[in-house]
Amino acid sequence: MAALLRKARPVVSTMMWIPARGFAASVGTDVVKAAPDVKLQKARTWDEGVSSQFATTPLSDLFGGKKVVIFGLPGAFTGVCSAQHVPSYLKNAEKFKEKGVDSIVCVSVNDPYVVNGWAEKLQAKEAIEFYGDFDGRFHKSLELDLDLSAALLGHRSQRWSALVDDGKIKTLNVEKVPSEFKVSGAETILGQI
Repeated sequence: MAALLRKARPVVSTMMWIPARGFAASVGTDVVKAAPDVKLQKARTWDEGVSSQFATTPLSDLFGGKKVVIFGLPGAFTGVCSAQHVPSYLKNAEKFKEKGVDSIVCVSVNDPYVVNGWAEKLQAKEAIEFYGDFDGRFHKSLELDLDLSAALLGHRSQRWSALVDDGKIKTLNVEKVPSEFKVSGAETILGQI
């Protein structure tokens, strides 16, 4: 996928991920207020979805009164996301706890069933909470969305990470291009806490 994204770069750069772009999400942003009606879907099996009547999670439940490290990525089962991004957080989960982080959250523009299968394959569900942003509304509300149609992925997410304390963004790191993994990994956030 990285080769595809690099190859597609000139086409995509005319769309949405111009580095100078400002984001609605920035240090000090209240995530809950920026996306007041947005809910995420906790990673789960289809049967769990049926038994919960397809429950969703309000952002206030995810962030209210908590210190949360959250990271977003272009998609489940994709190259950098699977090989580097999630593993960096999995490897450092205990260090985050030692720094008082209540939860580590991964959110992807996928349905919760795909995200669940991916999280299970990565053996990361015990350390990281996975959520689907099935329609991309969460990322759009923060202007962290990205059109990756040139790579046959459609509308997805930037590759990013943030420290959110009681709903407010304390640090935000957004990669210049989705195939890069320079500022959104666990080590960067650990150094910012």
